[in-house]
Amino acid sequence: MSASILIVEDEAAIHQLLAYNLKAEGFRSRVVETGEEVHGALNDEMPDLVLLDWMLPGLSGIEVCKLIRARPETQGLPIIMLTARGEEAERVRGLATGADDYIVKPFSVPEVMARIRTILRRVKPESVAEELEQGDIKLDRAKKRVLRGSRDVTLSPTEFRLLEYLMQQPGRVFSRAQLLDRVWGNEADVDERTVDVHVGRLRKNLSRGKEQDPIRTVRTSGYAFDERFGR
Repeated sequence: MSASILIVEDEAAIHQLLAYNLKAEGFRSRVVETGEEVHGALNDEMPDLVLLDWMLPGLSGIEVCKLIRARPETQGLPIIMLTARGEEAERVRGLATGADDYIVKPFSVPEVMARIRTILRRVKPESVAEELEQGDIKLDRAKKRVLRGSRDVTLSPTEFRLLEYLMQQPGRVFSRAQLLDRVWGNEADVDERTVDVHVGRLRKNLSRGKEQDPIRTVRTSGYAFDERFGR
């Protein structure tokens, strides 16, 4: 699954613009409008990067940045500050607080997307790589194509997203609830049994004859892409 971006921005026009363009670029995004909401958002799902407005109601972006850096589990979380403050002293202050980058409003959307990709390429390359490869399975994000050796594997859009998400973190076990949230999102009328059905279909499409099954079932816990696959 593509990278997840948390947008912390109180101006609706700006966060809507960012969310729209992030989706067009293949990223997932969530929006909170105040600094006070950030703690809960991080607990709900850890993003891969935060776009953080400096001038927020209540807690400022600088204060939020300090709080993120104070938590052991988010010390290394990439943060890009968005602000109308363009003076050098303010840029230095933002970076000194712990921001990884700094973009002045009004900004160029292509520049924001390029900065995001640059940071993610450094800290989480698998989230922006066009291809994922494990053993003899290759997933091409741009072409929406999966190969096993020289064989084309035909998958539904949901099966593709499921495989993409599992391949991105080999060995990590995801519960059915986590997979529902990350792969299906807000789709209605979907329960945890749906995950089992799609995993079964995915396995059937990926493995033929005596081919090794790349997906590992962890009883009572969920599913993982087997980190030993192809070794």
